[in-house]
Amino acid sequence: MSGSPTARRASRPLPALTPGPHRRHLGLISIVACFGGLLFGYDTGVINGALRPMTAELGLTPLTEGVVTSSLVFAAAVGALLGGRVSDAWGRRPSIVALAVLFFVGTLAVVCSPNVELLVAGRILLGLAVGGASAVVPVYLAELAPYEIRGSITGRNEVAIVIGQLSAFVINAVIGNLFGGHPSVWRIMFAVCALPAVALFVGMLRMPESPRWLVDHGRRDEALEVLRTVRSDERAAAELEDVEAASIEHRNEQRIGLRAVLRNPWLVRILLVGVGVGIAQQLTGINSIMYYGQTVLVESGFDESSALIANIAPGIIAVIGGFIALTYMDRLDRRKTFIIGFSLTTACHLLIGCASMLLAPGDPARPWVILFLVVVFVGSMQTFLNVAVWVYLAEVFPLGMRGLGMGVSIFMLWVGNGFLSLYFPSLVDGLGITGTFFLFAGVGVLALLFVATQVPETRGRSLEALGADVTTGAIFTRR
Repeated sequence: MSGSPTARRASRPLPALTPGPHRRHLGLISIVACFGGLLFGYDTGVINGALRPMTAELGLTPLTEGVVTSSLVFAAAVGALLGGRVSDAWGRRPSIVALAVLFFVGTLAVVCSPNVELLVAGRILLGLAVGGASAVVPVYLAELAPYEIRGSITGRNEVAIVIGQLSAFVINAVIGNLFGGHPSVWRIMFAVCALPAVALFVGMLRMPESPRWLVDHGRRDEALEVLRTVRSDERAAAELEDVEAASIEHRNEQRIGLRAVLRNPWLVRILLVGVGVGIAQQLTGINSIMYYGQTVLVESGFDESSALIANIAPGIIAVIGGFIALTYMDRLDRRKTFIIGFSLTTACHLLIGCASMLLAPGDPARPWVILFLVVVFVGSMQTFLNVAVWVYLAEVFPLGMRGLGMGVSIFMLWVGNGFLSLYFPSLVDGLGITGTFFLFAGVGVLALLFVATQVPETRGRSLEALGADVTTGAIFTRR
């Protein structure tokens, strides 16, 4: 490793970050790009309140309810896989612009669907857009951010996701209680999604391309010009040297894609780590709460109208947790964050299972205790896992396999999400809340073992230095 250009250059410190217009410009770029996260959150959260009126109007069965819900999620798995590869070929910025169009078209298809078949087709289009955004936006932000604040910049996308989900919960509650008697009320809930899609499209037309993508495609001068808009001139020039050295080393790997990864055992291992982190996040059951929160609360003892309103509480705590995560993301190691997160969520699962077992149905305390524990679970998840997982996946892969690695990891994340979305209602029906959350607790213990033994640290180092250590395996000896 010591002889590689990237390692030699990475051993010299970069000029310090300085305040100025370039920092404000980076902030503006992150806000615009995070409309992709907002759309991701709204489109995955809106089904929570829209499903029951949708079922009433279209005559959905329990099976077709699961198909309508999970079709977006399984399509998101495909979108994530394709999004990473497409963004490698087209560029990060054009890919996000195309995703904005896909969000808009998918929204129109859902709102105008006269039957289940077209509804599922619209949900598939939205899923492709959601999956693509989940793969491309974090990478775009990570490649534009300086490594010292990469965690807080990249983590803004996850905060935007939960803001989108909270917006869906609030809008569902308002529209549902105002127009609940109208059979097509769910169409209004979905139609709101068109507004941020337009904002993302218009905003990204004025945003720059990722400088790392530009260097990797031989457009050095354009990359330097972009870096100078988000760094001081001295820092931009020094950072460009790092990026160029890494691009030269990984150019052959990028040219042959997956075959190069499979020939290097360290790249295979980091890919498996990324897949494992993504699946572990989903198997906490967090998105079961985000998609079926109303169902869980009705099962715990709330009536439907009260559950729709109470469901806002997990959305609020998710946003608060996201902002808390941003404050420490650049100060607390990723591994430590994961261990704290999985410990807390596993404890919450055990407590929810115990509460539902000890408090009998009909006990007036039962719904409120379970709601409180669900809120604590979502807060723990958002504060210590969700933001950290998306930041980690955006930074852990070398430049030559970043699109591929991110795409495969998020593909598997969405597959895990999809199976939970499809079978969660059946799981609750068969095992009840007690058995379901005890099962989640068991998976949480396995996730803790995986993080403690397999997940390497990434905080506080440039993407180029991380990429060099991954390629040689040195990253796995750091603790």
